Amino acid sequence: MNAITSSLTAIWTSSIGKKIIVAITGAFLVLFLAGHLVGNLLVFVGREAFNDYAYFLHHMVHGAGIWIFRLVMLGALGLHVAATVSLTLQNRAARKPYECQAVIQATPSSRIMILSGLTLLAFFIYHMLHFTARIGNQYNALDRYKETVMNNGEKLVRHDAWQMTVDGFTWWPATFFYVLAMTLLCSHLSHGVSSIFQTLGLRFKKSEGALRLVALAYAFVIWIGFISIPLAIIFGFVKA
Repeated sequence: MNAITSSLTAIWTSSIGKKIIVAITGAFLVLFLAGHLVGNLLVFVGREAFNDYAYFLHHMVHGAGIWIFRLVMLGALGLHVAATVSLTLQNRAARKPYECQAVIQATPSSRIMILSGLTLLAFFIYHMLHFTARIGNQYNALDRYKETVMNNGEKLVRHDAWQMTVDGFTWWPATFFYVLAMTLLCSHLSHGVSSIFQTLGLRFKKSEGALRLVALAYAFVIWIGFISIPLAIIFGFVKA
């Protein structure tokens, strides 16, 4: 076993190491959510703006960029969930005699961290299969999902991501699952964002209350932003 492997093993087997993994991957995912929301809200601007954004994402670094980022995202999410589950089970085993006191002090959001984390991992996989791999639908096959635009004086046929999104969320089970996942996500964020600062040593007694408010405000903005898209579609405010 070389030095790098030994160091990684030591980090993973220690509770402090796992907390740092949760904090760093959590910070990455928090930043990603903000950027992803800004891009997704272009659905309200219109077909052209949303499809321009989708085309840019799928063609950066000659098409490799989006797949590199997806792998990084999946790795970060997998590490975040695995470390969180391991920490939670470890903490429960350590404080079993004091379980009643621990539950009294825990917030509702922190009590369901494992449930929300595993549900979000399932949602991420479903979301990738639905809109990225496009399994179980005809988003790749039908002309309805192709848009012709002018690019440097030439006609360019590209995937109509806007139409795909509108059609995807007119199916109420997809909208229901999306809203449920976003609700769990924001419950997770309301506790997790302030925990990131605590783990990284950036939360102090004087700033504790302010950081909790920031975490709640961030979670609320993310929740409203993401659920507004499927709800606007299913209720007919955004339609083809």
